[in-house]
Amino acid sequence: MDSVPQTPRINARYLEAFKDHTVRVVGKVTDLRGNTATIEADGPIVVQLNRESHLQLNSAVEVVGKVNADLSIKIMLFTDFGKNFDYAAMDAVVDATHRYKEIFYSDT
Repeated sequence: MDSVPQTPRINARYLEAFKDHTVRVVGKVTDLRGNTATIEADGPIVVQLNRESHLQLNSAVEVVGKVNADLSIKIMLFTDFGKNFDYAAMDAVVDATHRYKEIFYSDT
């Protein structure tokens, strides 16, 4: 049976631990400049955009992408959640993901 790629939910605190891994991050778009965006997810995260990326300033977005050596994320997919989003609830989900990681992802 084919395995489904893991995409653990992280925020800026976990970037270092997930270099070269595909992850999910939800945050608020705080800056857009050319081919990059900055999202706030318990700290700033630089996201390298692709041609299909049309992020909106001040919107909540979920980014799926690979963490680069410089701790930026190369975007693969994104979902716009709009401007009315409960960031505290998402922080709780990220916390639970790593507190009970055996449920959500493996270290391999």
